[in-house]
Amino acid sequence: MAEFRTIRPEEITDNPFRLIGKDWMLVTSAKNDGDLICGRDYNTMTASWGGVGILWNKPVAFVFIRPQRHTFGFAEENDRMTLSFFDESHRAALAHCGKASGRDGDKAKDCGLTPAADTDEHGRAVWFDEARMVLKTRKLYHQFLDENCFTDSAPMATYAAKDFHMMYVCEIEEVLIRE
Repeated sequence: MAEFRTIRPEEITDNPFRLIGKDWMLVTSAKNDGDLICGRDYNTMTASWGGVGILWNKPVAFVFIRPQRHTFGFAEENDRMTLSFFDESHRAALAHCGKASGRDGDKAKDCGLTPAADTDEHGRAVWFDEARMVLKTRKLYHQFLDENCFTDSAPMATYAAKDFHMMYVCEIEEVLIRE
């Protein structure tokens, strides 16, 4: 198991635009019990959309998941999810987790990622030992994006099938940094 230390969210020095938009992340959510078999007990997906900030006087992450993604069901079932960030040496694993579905097998194992987990009163959190930084979060709010609320038509090109993302606002409860 990897050695991580905990820091406060305000101690994160990474540029969030690069971190999320260019480096990508794995969004992971789990069932509250079971083993650590990706696709069955938890699922992970690559994401390059999202954000971090302050809302309701709390450090938060904004996470977006389409309903057809296998991770969606896990996120709906559990109040916790993690955002795992990696160095460039794991780009192929991130690409694989963005293309392969957890419905078809253990994609984390297929690309050499080692799951780690803990459980608290809000559910189970799963992340990866190979990550350089992990945000452990707890859902505060979720809602599907609403077609009627767009003030610019350009983003609608993303939703030709009307498969609007679920937006999750999640409190950042813990930040793990690889030692």
